[in-house]
Amino acid sequence: MNEIGHVLIITGLIFDFCAAISLVRMPDMYSRLQSAAKSVCLGTCCILFGVFFCSADVSTGFKTLLVISFLIITAPVSVHALMRGAYKNNISAHPNWICDQYGQDQDAAARKK
Repeated sequence: MNEIGHVLIITGLIFDFCAAISLVRMPDMYSRLQSAAKSVCLGTCCILFGVFFCSADVSTGFKTLLVISFLIITAPVSVHALMRGAYKNNISAHPNWICDQYGQDQDAAARKK
């Protein structure tokens, strides 16, 4: 079981490293948040699942599973809230941003009223 845990921890570290690189390489805040959030969530869940396999203590295993479930629930919600707040405060996106579906939906809703 320790081998599986070690493989999962190394895989999680690779995903977290890719997330760190994406924070530097992506052109705007929206792309950075999207790519980093997905990679960090997957990487951290892999690391915690690896700790679950490596731990001999039942309470540590239960706590890691609890943290994994909490992370899976809260990470997408927090990224959505950050992106929506940035959009509402007119944080500029990359100039090659093609589609603004949220803005189109808001315009359509304003025209219906």
